Amino acid sequence: MIRAYKFLLRPTARQVTALGEMLRDHCSLYNGALQERRDAYRHSSKSSIKYGNQSAQLKDIRAFDPDRQGRWSFSSQQATLRRLDKAFQAFFRRAKSGQTPGYPRFKGAGHFDTVTFPRDGDGCRWDSTPHDAQTRVRLQGVGHVRVHMHRPVQGRVKTISVKREGSRWYVVLACDDVPAEKMPPTGGNVGIDLGIAHFLTTSEGEHVANPRFLQAMADELAEAQRNLARFPKWTRQRTKRHRAAARKVAKLHCKIRRQRADFHHKTARTLITGYDVIAHERLNTVGMTKSPAPKTAPRQPGSFLPNGSAAKAGLNRSIFDAGWAQFLGILANKAESAGRLTVPVDARNTSRTCPECGHVAKENRVTQERFQCTACGFAANADHVGATNVLNRAGLVLCAEA
Repeated sequence: MIRAYKFLLRPTARQVTALGEMLRDHCSLYNGALQERRDAYRHSSKSSIKYGNQSAQLKDIRAFDPDRQGRWSFSSQQATLRRLDKAFQAFFRRAKSGQTPGYPRFKGAGHFDTVTFPRDGDGCRWDSTPHDAQTRVRLQGVGHVRVHMHRPVQGRVKTISVKREGSRWYVVLACDDVPAEKMPPTGGNVGIDLGIAHFLTTSEGEHVANPRFLQAMADELAEAQRNLARFPKWTRQRTKRHRAAARKVAKLHCKIRRQRADFHHKTARTLITGYDVIAHERLNTVGMTKSPAPKTAPRQPGSFLPNGSAAKAGLNRSIFDAGWAQFLGILANKAESAGRLTVPVDARNTSRTCPECGHVAKENRVTQERFQCTACGFAANADHVGATNVLNRAGLVLCAEA
C-alpha cells in the first residue's frame, strides 16, 4: 500500500534563505510557463503548447540563468511544469463537462509553497547521512537539512516534497510497498452520523463533542484580520508591520488546521481500534455548502428578496469547521492500513426514517435533536436514529455485494 509521511524540518538560517529562493525560482518558472501558453493561444495561429515543448526548453533556461534556475534540480523543475500541465488538463476537462472551468492563474510569492522531487536520489536524498544518528534530507542547492523524524519510515521512498506552512518547513515522503498493520478483529460493527451539534454520534448512542476550533479562536482571528486590513491590499513593498500582521493571521490559521487534523486522527483511531466495520453517510460537502441562489424581486428590477444567505453562511462555516470530508478521508486510510472496512451509504432520509417501523416522514424529526415517529410513536435522539439507520443500510449494502 501507499502511505505519506510528513516530518518537520529544522533548517539553519542560511538553509531557510536557500529554501525560500528555491520556492521563488520554481514559482517564477511556473508563471513563465503559464505566460508562454497564454501568449501562444492569443497568437493568430492559436498554437497549443504542451508539457513536452516546455520541458525541452529547460536545458536552455538553466544555461541562460545559472545563478537562479541552474541551481536547482532538473527533475524538480520538470515536476513544476507537470503541475502546470495538470492544471490545464483539469481546466479543459471542466470546460468540456459544463462545469466552471477555472482558468489556471499566476501564483503569487505567498501562494506557491511546494516543490516536488519525483524520485529519491535525483536532486534529493532521504536519510542522506546514514552514519549519523540525526536524520537529514539532502536537497540540491540547499544542503543536508535536519529532519525531526517522529516515527519510522516504512516501505520504499518514491517522491519527496518540500512544503512551507507559515514559517515552518516540512518534508513529505510518498512511499509504496508499505506493509499493512492489521489489527486483531473485535467483532463489532458501528454506524456513525456526522453533525454540527455533536461531531459524530454512533449507533450505540455515544456522542463525540464538536470541538469547534475555528469558533474558539474566532475573536483572536478577527482581531488579527482587522489589524491586517489596515494595510493596503495591493502593494509592491510590504512594511515590517505589514509582514508581521500577515504572519499572525497565517499562524492562527495553521494552528486551527493542525488542531482539527489532530482531532480527526485521534477520533478515527478510536473507531478503528474498537470496530471491524464502520458505516458512514456518503456526504456531498461541496453541494451542502453551496450558497443559495439569489431571488430577484419580480416588481422591482435590480432588487432581490431575502434568500437566507446569512443563515446559510453560518451553517457553511460550521460545516467547514467540522471538516467532515477530511475526517472521512483519514478514516478510510486508517481502515485500509488496519484491515478494517468502511461502508459509505446513501445519506437521504437517515434522520427521518423510523428504525422500528420504517416510516419515513419529515414530521418525524421534531427538532434538530429530537426524533419521534408519527406512525408508531418511537422517540429517541435524532442523531442516534440517523447512526442506527446508517448501520442498517450498511448491512443491506454488504448483503447485496455478497
